[in-house]
Amino acid sequence: MMPSSPEIRPPLFIVAPCKGAVPGPTATVSPTQRDLHVLAVAEHGRMNWQKTSGYNKRSKVEAAISRYKRVIGDALKSRHNARRATEVAIAVKSLDEMNELGRAKFVRVARAKSLQRPNTPCKGSMQQVTKRW
Repeated sequence: MMPSSPEIRPPLFIVAPCKGAVPGPTATVSPTQRDLHVLAVAEHGRMNWQKTSGYNKRSKVEAAISRYKRVIGDALKSRHNARRATEVAIAVKSLDEMNELGRAKFVRVARAKSLQRPNTPCKGSMQQVTKRW
């Protein structure tokens, strides 16, 4: 049996309410998690609700796990836990390197004053920098 202490809480599963969702009949007396989410969406908007509730974090984690399984595979080759941990660490490091190689790098470059159009403030432009190997 699991000890009841304030540190151990069951995980909260966040399910996005439907577009036309309305709070339940007990929302004013004892609102459920769904009622709270529906009210938050109605008050602050769907995008703000996603940011505050952590819904976006869930989708990013799902995308990362999907990418790991597509590139590396869904089974570990090692049988011992220490070797499995090493295998996962190597796989994650290689995925990070692949992401870094595929990500564009931008640096801010200031424009020369002689090239400016008249009556325009001097703002830096963004220029893409590519690596050559």
